[in-house]
Amino acid sequence: MLGEKPTIKEIHLGEGTPTFFSVENLEDLINPIFAHASKTKNYEFSFEGHPKNTSYKHLQKLYDLCFRPVSFGVQDYSEKVQKAIHRLQPFHNVAKVTFWARETGYTYIGHHIIFGLPFQEIKNVIDTIEKTKSLQPDRLAFYSYAHAPWIKENGKRGLNDENIPKDDKKRILYEIGKKLLHKNGYYKIGMDHFALETNTLYKAFHDGTLYRNFKVYSSSKTQLMIGLGVSSISDSWYSFAQNVKNLEDYQMLEWDKLPVFRGHLLTIEDLIIRKHVLNLMCQFEPSWENKADYFNEIPDVLIQLKEMENDELIFIKDDGIIITEKRKPFVRNICMAFDLRLKRKAPETALFFMTI
Repeated sequence: MLGEKPTIKEIHLGEGTPTFFSVENLEDLINPIFAHASKTKNYEFSFEGHPKNTSYKHLQKLYDLCFRPVSFGVQDYSEKVQKAIHRLQPFHNVAKVTFWARETGYTYIGHHIIFGLPFQEIKNVIDTIEKTKSLQPDRLAFYSYAHAPWIKENGKRGLNDENIPKDDKKRILYEIGKKLLHKNGYYKIGMDHFALETNTLYKAFHDGTLYRNFKVYSSSKTQLMIGLGVSSISDSWYSFAQNVKNLEDYQMLEWDKLPVFRGHLLTIEDLIIRKHVLNLMCQFEPSWENKADYFNEIPDVLIQLKEMENDELIFIKDDGIIITEKRKPFVRNICMAFDLRLKRKAPETALFFMTI
């Protein structure tokens, strides 16, 4: 299906922190890929590192394997918050790996921070962002914490609802964080990313070439993304497929069987709606000026959004929507109004959830 020798544009190692592997394991993972594939001229290989276990050797080896962007999961620097989420890592660990990555020559360094965490207060967000400023990462993901007690991992942590900031309190944490980031030279990109003016993400946003895959914003777009590993999702643009969720089943690969347990073929309607969802997430201006981008339920979508228009959070035109600055943090709600599969109670194929 991929041809005799496929060409690879991007590789991302994440979702479980690849630096838990040894340097030798990582080399054994990457080198065989390029025994049967080649790189494009403008390839970009990136990875996520855990500040606690990423060594200088990890950074040097992955750099030698052509990885250039690197990101580190910070979450929050408060010890009380870190204990609640079982993620103890002092600031000096993050400072150390950030310095090593810069010294090694990585083209950009990203940090992931989260608001709405258990026991998190305004002073914690301020302290985390001030410490982040001192390290000057090139881009930031500033995510909202999603409390999902029905997931086993959260259950094991014993987190209680009363410990988690909600509603107005959580909103204040976000607004303070956003203002501080902007004050420190970070521009808001899409829903939950921030970047310095020198970063490729900033340029892509202003050039109109920003793209959103399943997890993050990207400065380049691909119509074929192959997910490797347990529970990962593949996207061929016209279809989605998710791998099995446990290692034993995944080992069916040894018998030349694809470890896919569910998927979805996109209809013409799906593709149109996906385009609107991506425009919402990347440019905040969905449009159906082109007749090919119109679908029959648009009047119903606009009825759902009427209250937002009355509150001057969005402006509805004859052929599209303009989202005000005040409403941009809630663009997910607007995406949900467009997602017909979500409304039809088919969440496993809801396009909104496939694109966040």
